[in-house]
Amino acid sequence: MTAPLLELQDVAVTYGNGVRAVDGVSLRLARGETLAVVGESGCGKSSLGKLAMRLVDPGAGRILFDGRDITGLGRAALRPLRRRFQMIFQDPFASLNPRMTVRTTLETQLAAQGIGTRGERAVKVAAAAARVGLDAAALERYPHEFSGGQRQRIGIARALILEPELVVCDEPVSALDVSIRAQILNLLMDLQAERGLAYLFISHDMGVVEHIADRVAVMYLGRLVEEAPAARLFAAPAHPYTRALLAAVPQPDPRRRLAVEELASGDVPSPLAPPPGCHYHPRCRFATALCAASRPALAPAPGGGIVACHHADAIAAIPSHPVAPPVHAG
Repeated sequence: MTAPLLELQDVAVTYGNGVRAVDGVSLRLARGETLAVVGESGCGKSSLGKLAMRLVDPGAGRILFDGRDITGLGRAALRPLRRRFQMIFQDPFASLNPRMTVRTTLETQLAAQGIGTRGERAVKVAAAAARVGLDAAALERYPHEFSGGQRQRIGIARALILEPELVVCDEPVSALDVSIRAQILNLLMDLQAERGLAYLFISHDMGVVEHIADRVAVMYLGRLVEEAPAARLFAAPAHPYTRALLAAVPQPDPRRRLAVEELASGDVPSPLAPPPGCHYHPRCRFATALCAASRPALAPAPGGGIVACHHADAIAAIPSHPVAPPVHAG
């Protein structure tokens, strides 16, 4: 079996305030694949993305990139590898230097890796901008002179100019309106088809995820609770939290909505003091005494994938409904 491009092995992240943002998560991502990581705010998905990029260090576990253990590599050893994995950030304004023109922003990426002469870098910058739909005049402008969608195109160009194999997309369209969101999603999918990119796609929008993902990993309070091929997960979610995420998606046709009782009850518990056993049990309508007493292990799920739920077989058998896909541009 070919080694995955990215592999996270039982990784954990604990911040200084005692919050265990990532709690023993293992994932594999193949070349050319899109793995979406979903969950509510505070579930640990962005921390997982930063961990994959080595922007934060794991407190436990290992990170393997193309079969190489990069967990303990220092800044100097990571530098030549960083051109192979890049990141698109959620906020297309805060992630750009306001004092740099687009040209400088893109050329700095190349210069930091020692790529090409000044003339060769100028050619690469122009080509990268054109590929994401920015004209030559845009190269001399500053971030504040662009709309949100245009700024995100700059962020995509910055991530791709080094020709990486893996791109971590951290909520790349959540700050954009619907029509611009569709354009950016289509651009990402086109670029993936052209270059064979692997995407670790972090999102809370299940409609977007159904549109773009090959597989989906669901996180709750730092733990992985379900992971499966996207088609199976949307057709027959095996974890009650996954069902709650799907039930919360607005549907234009009321007959296609999941029952209101599928929604999670109450608020997300404090990550400083998560519940014992299954973290989700205080909000779960299927919870029993076993759920409060014992943490469910990840196990094969009905129909494929894995799930951490004591009652997964019964839950997966309950009919589900597809999520309406996002509007997309042609």
